[in-house]
Amino acid sequence: MDNIMKNIFKYITVVFIAGGLFTACETTDLDLRVSPNDLAADQADPNLLLNSIQLAYGTNMQTISDRGAELTRIDYMFGRNYFNNYPGNTFDGIWSRTYSSGGNGVGDGVSVGISTNVAALEDINANSEVDYSFHVGVGKTLQAHMLFLLVDYIGTAAWSQALNPSEFPAPTLDSGEEIYNVAFGLLDEAESLLASNPPTQGAQDIFYEGDASKWVKLINTLRLRAYKNTGNTSAFNNIIAGGNFISSNEDDFQLQYGTSELQPDSRHPDYAADYTPSGANIYQSNWLMETMLDYGDPRIRYYFYRQVDATPGADAPADEETLACSLVVPPQHYQDGGFTYCSVPNGYWGRSHGNDEGTPPDNFLRAAVGVYPAGGRFDDNSFDVVGLGLGGGGAGIEPIILASYVDFWRGEMAANDTERANFLRAGLEKHIAKVQSFGSLDSSADLSFAPTAAEVTAYIDGIVSDFNAATGDDKENIFAEQYFITLYGGATEAYNYYRKTGYPTTLLPNWEPDPGPFPRTFLLPQNEVITNPNLTQRSDLTTQVFWDTNPPSPTFPPAN
Repeated sequence: MDNIMKNIFKYITVVFIAGGLFTACETTDLDLRVSPNDLAADQADPNLLLNSIQLAYGTNMQTISDRGAELTRIDYMFGRNYFNNYPGNTFDGIWSRTYSSGGNGVGDGVSVGISTNVAALEDINANSEVDYSFHVGVGKTLQAHMLFLLVDYIGTAAWSQALNPSEFPAPTLDSGEEIYNVAFGLLDEAESLLASNPPTQGAQDIFYEGDASKWVKLINTLRLRAYKNTGNTSAFNNIIAGGNFISSNEDDFQLQYGTSELQPDSRHPDYAADYTPSGANIYQSNWLMETMLDYGDPRIRYYFYRQVDATPGADAPADEETLACSLVVPPQHYQDGGFTYCSVPNGYWGRSHGNDEGTPPDNFLRAAVGVYPAGGRFDDNSFDVVGLGLGGGGAGIEPIILASYVDFWRGEMAANDTERANFLRAGLEKHIAKVQSFGSLDSSADLSFAPTAAEVTAYIDGIVSDFNAATGDDKENIFAEQYFITLYGGATEAYNYYRKTGYPTTLLPNWEPDPGPFPRTFLLPQNEVITNPNLTQRSDLTTQVFWDTNPPSPTFPPAN
């Protein structure tokens, strides 16, 4: 276990977590045993306030990433109707962890949210002889990213009337443009606080171990992602010209997990869900596995661990008991597009987008999460089962913003296809190297099955060559598919890219021929709507973010 996790478990998790942040992908909640906010502002421990901010932020990132991955087929989505899949409570926990909203209910995992704690840190710093600039700067950086994401995912957020309940007990929401400007302002403030490399005052920084220079790189990278979303090429290029952004794997912004199973469970949540005595519990995306298999992607053995070597309906006899859809004639919209309705061969046993079948006895048959990023098993053709402690024991990561992602952003914003090809290559080189480094986490694996350096080079050369030779949609699909494959495990930005560009057009359609319009944003947090008389819930998922200027759903994106 590296120093980051040693620091976490030495201090933070003992205070804050009991089956909390690291328990499960869908229920990664923060259980505050002793809330620092139960004390008066001048008595609260700034280190505990910062811990609470970081852990609430980490939980939010897990949840947001999962929603983005489901909609873009990087992860599997259960359910044939988008509106039913994503009801008004989808963002309740995220909202409450951001704003300390009331009526959270059991399981939302926070009594005091990020914004409240940042305000408390500001007050402490202003009234203390001790310099807490590091705490405030980190808090504002994470707060800014969360505000950007609220706009990207629900189109709006609260600010002008937020955090002042005595004057505004029912705050109205601000426009997406206004919130983006607020977030930019928070980043400016954070940079001014962190630029002088202030002392950490004993704070536990679970991301960068107190390295303020890396936080400044993150601040500039958050600006990049916002300029990318809004299409502000000149501002984007100005940041690039400065050179002070996440550009190497050593600066990757990620959350590191450990191997502890109990008190607290520090393992990657997907590992905790899949490596159980009763087998795997997550279905992997058929689209992602098939796309990687077709490309011969060298990352596939790291992403997925196959428990069997064949899949019913593909290269094994159809089986009604374990894979019922293997006996079904695909619906016409799947046949017309030549899409895989049910079965990907070679044991890549998952589910297609929208499959709403019940759960058969396939827990020791379906493909499980692998060694990257979840800290599971490396696929060495052993075709064994998953279970407690196997592979890397869950000591994986939550990728948030990686250097390889930034290369794809630069490709998205490039002036010409030659530049795009160069950034496509750079992104693949960085990401494949990072993924391959995870192989050593599985000490029992036969790494002779790992792709060689020559095979990796050949793969990247082939992708870039295909990109250069392609035109139109084919060129766009190659770039987008490789970007989506790279985003596995941290797919927050996939949802933005898909709504902005409409690519890739190769994504599997929903099982349902008419699943309803593709969600351009999620519904407003229902708990906030219920308790706030100034808010009215939307009746559909078609509201577009201010930077989403494409045609309305259902005609866009075309794969839906």
